[in-house]
Amino acid sequence: MPHSTGETRVYLVGAGPGDPGLLTLKGRAAIERADVLVYDRLVSPRLLGYARPDCELVYVGKTPDHHTLPQHKINALLVKKALAGNVVVRLKGGDPFVFGRGGEEAEELRDHGLPYEVVPGVTSAIAAPAYAGIPVTHRDAASSFTVITGHERDGKGTSAIPWGQVARLKGTLVFLMGMENLPRIVDNLVGHGMDPATPAAVVRYGTWPMQRTVCAPLASLEERVGEEGIENPAVIVVGQVAALRGRLSWAERKPLFGKTVVVTRARHQASALASSLEERGAQVLEFPAIEIAPPDRPAPARRGDGRYRGVPLGRVHERERGGRLLRRGRGPAPRRPLPGRSRGGGHRHGNPGGARGPRHHAGPGCAGVLRRGSRRAAGG
Repeated sequence: MPHSTGETRVYLVGAGPGDPGLLTLKGRAAIERADVLVYDRLVSPRLLGYARPDCELVYVGKTPDHHTLPQHKINALLVKKALAGNVVVRLKGGDPFVFGRGGEEAEELRDHGLPYEVVPGVTSAIAAPAYAGIPVTHRDAASSFTVITGHERDGKGTSAIPWGQVARLKGTLVFLMGMENLPRIVDNLVGHGMDPATPAAVVRYGTWPMQRTVCAPLASLEERVGEEGIENPAVIVVGQVAALRGRLSWAERKPLFGKTVVVTRARHQASALASSLEERGAQVLEFPAIEIAPPDRPAPARRGDGRYRGVPLGRVHERERGGRLLRRGRGPAPRRPLPGRSRGGGHRHGNPGGARGPRHHAGPGCAGVLRRGSRRAAGG
């Protein structure tokens, strides 16, 4: 069936290797449009937060020994949801066309006349080594790099990888999905003439806060990986560039690397704090413990009849909503900072509402306000 030229119904989006900051702007825009989001195991949970609240989330993740849905059923799911009139986003780890089976999904969509777009993503073949301090090319070490699958299609009688040619390449070799076959990869490379002392590395969960990296000469790589307990998902890097990690490592040196922080703020307020923590290397879990909603009976706060000496506004959301209530009220908002009218604090208390919040005094938080009041009452 010819490819339809109508409005795009399906987006094949590369989510990147794990760090949510590596999602492209076009990828985020597609997620925000989605009616149905079909996502993989190695997609950061943070990316799901870009979807609309009414978006249907469908998990189809795979591990080496378990597939939530086989590929042909994933293909059928995309077609079914798109034919029902939905905008569908297929969110895939890394890049959809780099060992992501995105080509098979695109063929299925084309066969059904469904318009689609491919949104490339940052592949782990480059990003995982980079976050481990290993450049895949370097003027003094490698003028090329080759990306090779470490998990060939089941049922192949013989390997389709030309090991004799691969072992003689002078550039960098990057194997994806190869941990289960690491012994075979090492044996094939050494057996076809590669120097057993060639520097090599394995990067597990590259770009994630729980990233781990092991370096060793090629011949002893399997042993070192076993000692460190490194498992899937991981990227294998072979070549002289792996020796640069000792000088160029950076991600593991961040102050919060390896730490997990739970953010309990309301979802719409959590992103700025989460981004700041991630910049410092932390893994952030968003677990909203509150939901901000208008008061059931807001009338007394809108009277402006002078019955209230002051309104304590302790946090960002209190100042924002308090400002809206004051602006809608019949009483005039104060035109200059007046202690006793309202007092704000909490995170970002240096901005007393600005254009969005009430014109109020911004103190260091309700606790500070109460302490000063107690001292005044005691004559301190």
